[in-house]
Amino acid sequence: MTTEIKAPTFPESVADGTVAKWHKKVGEPCLRDDLLVDIETDKVVLEVVAPADGTLSDIIKGEGDVVLSGEVVGLFAEGAVEQAKVTTSAEPTVSAAAQPILSPAARRMADQNDLDHAAIAGTGRGGRVTKEDVLCHVANQSAPVADPPQPEPMTAVFVGERDEKRVPMTRLRAKVAERLVQAQQNAAMLTTFNEINMQPVMDLRARYKDQFEKRHGVRLGFMSFFVKACVEALRRHPIVNASIDGNDIVYHGYQDIGVAVSSDRGLVVPVLRNTEKMGLAAIEATIRELGKKASEGKLGIDDMTGGTFTISNGGVFGSLLSTPILNPPQSAILGMHKIQERPMAVNGEVKILPMMYLALSYDHRLLDGKEAVTFLVTIKELLEDPARMLLDV
Repeated sequence: MTTEIKAPTFPESVADGTVAKWHKKVGEPCLRDDLLVDIETDKVVLEVVAPADGTLSDIIKGEGDVVLSGEVVGLFAEGAVEQAKVTTSAEPTVSAAAQPILSPAARRMADQNDLDHAAIAGTGRGGRVTKEDVLCHVANQSAPVADPPQPEPMTAVFVGERDEKRVPMTRLRAKVAERLVQAQQNAAMLTTFNEINMQPVMDLRARYKDQFEKRHGVRLGFMSFFVKACVEALRRHPIVNASIDGNDIVYHGYQDIGVAVSSDRGLVVPVLRNTEKMGLAAIEATIRELGKKASEGKLGIDDMTGGTFTISNGGVFGSLLSTPILNPPQSAILGMHKIQERPMAVNGEVKILPMMYLALSYDHRLLDGKEAVTFLVTIKELLEDPARMLLDV
């Protein structure tokens, strides 16, 4: 029986996609749920898997072709296949009865760590081996898990006597470029700056980080403090959490905070939902999960849609000061930077303190200077005296 392989149904905000890579060739047998093709959209890469055991019989849309939501990209012939034919050269050839069924993510991770598929116990439905099963198997062997595979470099075309290369932009990077230009053209963007003494947060983190990790199973970082400070500041200054829709101002009664992450495919901004209901541990765990998905290219549309405020941390790359660009339709974005020891005047004395510059870019159409400055001062006060967040003062 021949089955049509169709592109996934795209959200309303995604018009089309591009066939990024076919993982199977015509006539190549594969098992159910084997990865067939990656389709790249403006926001994420979507995976299309085999609907059953069988063979890829035809490729209708080649790599680089634009496809619409639900459009047929290939044909698949269902039918039993010999297990040995679908094993890769890195896999030992075993009988079909002994060969477990691995999800695409689990198969890739097992191959990266040179694991015997048959030795991994599956806890998924019908004995299917999941990614978590592979992680547990590796942990039991005390072997390090390989880093996620890096995307294949695009073919370079050299022109002239002096080498140059021309590579097409990925859809994600092209979309990011479009939105950044749109933000500068359609908003009256202005940036205000301040600086904070990070010593109180650093002392608090150093005092409790071991107990925190032991209790919650996640490390205590600086980002969770900034997220909590922003949540409290947004509560006190709701206009900063608002957005413009035509001639209306939309006030949001929740704080969905996006955290800008640099990935191999470009800048992505996964969103932490309902941060006003989250503690530090939940924030750290969610950021860690989203960061891992971003590095593996596994972020979904739902992970990046929405958001009422954004935090960008250029300090992880060593940036001392910058002016972040708005993430439309949000009205403000906070830029964190490198912690740098500097001589500061404290009560008439010079002290060496770990200081960080903060930058708040905002839409002057919605926020006046007073509102933006007081919002940033609120964040400064909360972080320089973290007890304020607990006492709500």
